Amino acid sequence: MSNGGYSMGGSLGGGFGGSLGGSVGGSMGGGAMGGGNAGGQGGNGSASAGEGLVFDVTTQTFMKDVMEASRSQVILVDFWAPWCGPCRQLTPALEGAVKAAGGAVKLAKMNIDESPEVAGQMGIQSIPAVVAFKDGQPVDGFMGALPEGQIKAFIERVAGPAPVNQLDQMLDEGEALLAERDYGNASQFFGAAMQMEPDNTRALAGYAQCFLGAKEVAKAREVLDMIPEENRSGAQYLAAKAALELAEQAAGVSGKLIELQHHVDQNPDDHQARLDLALGLADADQKEAAVDQLIEIVRRDRTWNEDGGRKQLLQFFEAWGFKDPASAYGRRKLSAVLFS
Repeated sequence: MSNGGYSMGGSLGGGFGGSLGGSVGGSMGGGAMGGGNAGGQGGNGSASAGEGLVFDVTTQTFMKDVMEASRSQVILVDFWAPWCGPCRQLTPALEGAVKAAGGAVKLAKMNIDESPEVAGQMGIQSIPAVVAFKDGQPVDGFMGALPEGQIKAFIERVAGPAPVNQLDQMLDEGEALLAERDYGNASQFFGAAMQMEPDNTRALAGYAQCFLGAKEVAKAREVLDMIPEENRSGAQYLAAKAALELAEQAAGVSGKLIELQHHVDQNPDDHQARLDLALGLADADQKEAAVDQLIEIVRRDRTWNEDGGRKQLLQFFEAWGFKDPASAYGRRKLSAVLFS
């Protein structure tokens, strides 16, 4: 294993792997170290590999918790010491990458001050050093405090890509269908996600948006109220809340678009009527037309209702989302009228 010009223990998978599998594996299997259930050394002790993704390992438990365990799952061994600054720097990134891998690997931490034998037999001369074991053999490794992104790439190399998170996959599918206004199928994905995690904010907000798309405002309110108070600051919740408020505001002008349009044509300075028209147009999914009406209010009178035209436009943007083409259209129109 090499890091720049540094050589550690020979070549991986060849002399290095064979040497470890023979001398270390043999001595542990039949000699004084063969007592794999012996107590841990020093103050750290040892944790069984089955108790979590990150655990301590000693010379006495190495055979069982690393060599044997690696026949069913890749085990990373982190050789470290309390006095090693780079080891402390590596720890959060390494443990974070292991946990992000979703069980693809486990991490065994070996304090070489308390358990120097394995590191010595492997020829490790510098720490931190991380070695991946698979099928009872070391297969790859790295030295030094690498950033988390490089550690994740290393884990993928030795154990394959992290498993897809089924919940996130369902939510992504639901949000994609929601963007396409396929509310029925989107609701199926959000509903399935809610069965897995009932208080998931993305699932609940998406489900509420489906009800809004189906013009079932009361049901959307019920779903949105299920989101815990502490989770009501995320983008998905705020977007659904803004969309719900718009739907509730538009309820009073539903079915009056022709009447409102005629009134505004005859009374162009009736800004309240124009704002009501914008709400009705947005509710009818005529978003750019709704933007145009609010822009006209801003152009005619910025001071009306304490800049009410611009504030309503910003609520549209929040409800529609930053990537919605109508939001981009509205931002361009607003910039033009404000800075002209």
